[in-house]
Amino acid sequence: MEPSPVLAELVAAVDARKDDLRDWRRDLHAHPETAWREHRTTAFVADRLTEAGVRVRPLSGTGLVADIGAEDPAYRVALRADLDALPLPERTGLPWASRTADVCHACGHDVHTTAVLGAGLALQGLADRLTEGGIAVRLVFQPAEEVMPGGAHTVLQQGVLDEVDRCLAVHCDPTIDVGQVGLVEGPITAAADAVTVTLTGQGGHTSRPHLTQDLTYALGKVVTDVPAVLSRRLDPRSGVAMVWGLVQAGVASNVIPSTGTAQGTLRVLDAEAWEAAGDVLVEVIEQVVAPYGVTAHVEHVRGVPPVVNDGDAVEAFRLAAASALGADAVVPTKQSLGGEDFAWYLTAAPGALARLGTRSPGGPTYELHQGDLVVDEDAVGVGARLLAAAVLASATGR
Repeated sequence: MEPSPVLAELVAAVDARKDDLRDWRRDLHAHPETAWREHRTTAFVADRLTEAGVRVRPLSGTGLVADIGAEDPAYRVALRADLDALPLPERTGLPWASRTADVCHACGHDVHTTAVLGAGLALQGLADRLTEGGIAVRLVFQPAEEVMPGGAHTVLQQGVLDEVDRCLAVHCDPTIDVGQVGLVEGPITAAADAVTVTLTGQGGHTSRPHLTQDLTYALGKVVTDVPAVLSRRLDPRSGVAMVWGLVQAGVASNVIPSTGTAQGTLRVLDAEAWEAAGDVLVEVIEQVVAPYGVTAHVEHVRGVPPVVNDGDAVEAFRLAAASALGADAVVPTKQSLGGEDFAWYLTAAPGALARLGTRSPGGPTYELHQGDLVVDEDAVGVGARLLAAAVLASATGR
């Protein structure tokens, strides 16, 4: 698809900042900050936008909102980025690897942030024309996507989306080659909740388990039996998955402890099943531990519903990708069990999440949330192009 003159100008503006975008992303990558602590990251983004004349206002705590174009628009598109990193040590060995111990951008939020920043700066160059057309762009740089409950609630509570007609975002996907974009209409992610199970009971010597409540054995039954029972209590088509990431009990091999903990995530593909899953989870855990006489305390924190992509927003992404990236840029993708608090934005306004390819063609496929994640740096410019073009497609195709 041949780009329009306005789109060609936008793409040229992104490409003119290619070196800056690369350097900015490397700077953010080297200085990661975890949820609710993104002070340096917020200031870094605010400085770049303010220098370009963009109207910026802070969110409470960390994060910021920036507005471009008409102040009282007929149509407003929001572009969302997430700022936080993960509490993981980086293992890439890159020159711009994290300088903060045990914290790194293992989910690509540094890419998301720089892509939205690049798109916003390119769109700022068209601010007068956007204003004349009654169009506005709102850049949302959100804190705390990686925790539950996440920063999306802060954004909604502060009314950031009250006057937004469409929300758009990208998420790094290391299974897709750089320059390509994964799109699907309807659900693209799953609901995800945080679950902590704490068992307490009579401990004792491992030579006399019959005189204890053998809490470690009971905790093992929680870890193994609860996921299996849930798959029989909830509709199997809902794709329920209870997966444990942390299990702790005891300090010595010959001592049965009096307390133990399992932490994990409950993920569900279907929003209706998600509504029922919490109550069923608590009931199942209590039934599983009942034979052992231990007491179970379940902390179930509702995290995010599935991200459900709006068809019109997906079409805007499709047109943007074809015109700004190339005719073969769009590739099919499937709903995943990953959670994304961008889902809460779509309860306030329709929109879509696109998967941004970060794999170097012919290179290795990395995993998100791992300290060895490496992204092809061209993904930053691709994301900025895509988001800027999607704003134009949204404004002209509504």
